[in-house]
Amino acid sequence: MAEKSNDPAVIWQTMIGEMEKGFNTFANQAMTSPEFSRVMNQVGGVSAGVQKQLAELMEKYLSSMNLPSRAQMVGIGERLQIIESQLNEITALLRQNNIGGGRDDQPLTPRPPRTKQPPSSGGGSA
Repeated sequence: MAEKSNDPAVIWQTMIGEMEKGFNTFANQAMTSPEFSRVMNQVGGVSAGVQKQLAELMEKYLSSMNLPSRAQMVGIGERLQIIESQLNEITALLRQNNIGGGRDDQPLTPRPPRTKQPPSSGGGSA
């Protein structure tokens, strides 16, 4: 059997572990420095500015194509939800007060029975 010190998998795992330890040490030292914080803050500010400009550009483009923006679509969705909830409330009130037809289009008040019979055939004058 091969010794563990000559096993390529063990050597690889040891090498990766040492690299991770070294990288973690370097990253921890770098993140504690004020320069790192300043640079990350600047990168975050630039990224937010770029996102804002891209959103404004996209909104202008959609407007020029006569298409709704994301914010407009969200507003439409919210208004539709409000309308649907109001319609559900109205429907519930109508059903509670027995006003209007049910879902199967049958009236809630029963109709009187039909008593008139159709005329019999063949009983006429010639």
